[in-house]
Amino acid sequence: MSQSADMPTRAAVWPDAGAVDAWADKYFARTRQVVEKFGDCQVTYAVFMRRPVLYAARLALDWLDTVSRERGDRFDIRQRYQEGDWVGAGEPLMYITGRFARLVDLETVFLQKLGATCVAAYNAFTMCEDLPRVAFLAMDARHCAGTEMAELMAYAAAVGSHAAQKSNNAKGFIGNATDATAHFFGQTEGRGTMPHALIGYAGSTVRAAEMFHETFPDTDLIVLVDYFGQEITDSLAVCARFPELAAEGRLGLRLDTHGGRFIEGLDTPKSYEKLERHAPRALRGYRTETELRYLIGTGVSAAAIWHLREALDRAGYPKARIIASSGFSPAKCKVMAYARTPIDVIGTGSYLPDSWSETYATADVIAYNGERRVKVGREFLFTRDDTPTG
Repeated sequence: MSQSADMPTRAAVWPDAGAVDAWADKYFARTRQVVEKFGDCQVTYAVFMRRPVLYAARLALDWLDTVSRERGDRFDIRQRYQEGDWVGAGEPLMYITGRFARLVDLETVFLQKLGATCVAAYNAFTMCEDLPRVAFLAMDARHCAGTEMAELMAYAAAVGSHAAQKSNNAKGFIGNATDATAHFFGQTEGRGTMPHALIGYAGSTVRAAEMFHETFPDTDLIVLVDYFGQEITDSLAVCARFPELAAEGRLGLRLDTHGGRFIEGLDTPKSYEKLERHAPRALRGYRTETELRYLIGTGVSAAAIWHLREALDRAGYPKARIIASSGFSPAKCKVMAYARTPIDVIGTGSYLPDSWSETYATADVIAYNGERRVKVGREFLFTRDDTPTG
């Protein structure tokens, strides 16, 4: 298998060939010893998942390619899909053929690098599809279990984004939060301006904006406005302090209000009023309790975003952008689409798989020395005419 031309070369992969045995499931390592003792054979693995996904296998295959070359092995890998393709539940993603003793102990790590990326790519795709006019930023790094997962998830967001760009001309993910994975989005560095801690340090929202702009005058100014619970007041104050940036579209107000309160100036009746004025159909269809909370509840609701947009436009800042964050999952994005919510950018890490059990990829041997054989219940892996037989 050759490495994709746009896949950056890394100095090392983890685990490398020398560490595979320590990180493989023990029964795979022992199976290798048994097969080496009684005679190796050629096998074909079918790799699949139990739920619909987007095909996002490049990092897993890159690892397999690198480690197999380090060990002096060569495998035949037949991918059944292109990157970003939709794959149905139970459909074989690929077939991998090689010597059993050389493949069996690689399964653990290979599947670790495959399943979660395919699900995360699917989630990212649905978010971008539902909100094609909204740009997304991948802000998942803090929610990942280490840097290796952060790389996998950034890659997955890029795959899902690219698929939505092709299918729906969506803006998709325009960047992410860290320098290390910015290359997946065609960027040289991560994006981001300030955490809440900088506003606490500065003592006021406007002063934090001033400090940031003085330090990074050429960077677009994105200001968190919920620290003091004065989202509208502080948004307008920042715009008044930087009217040129607001007029140029280089000033953004980021709403990250937590779910324990409404944003400044809103309550339940006023939230209903906002949506009745701007998106009445969003309220008149059937809504679950969760969907209703996304529309008119506390935190960063559709009504809250409409409320801020009204205030900015009324004050003469129509080009000041709204960046929304706080729990923007695929489900929340779908609700925002119902309400035609005027969001310019969504910062999200919530495309990460919500149910980790859905990320489990499976690899079954389906042929031994050319003879088809699989455990009872997995015969569906033979349903394709192009199933290899070793």
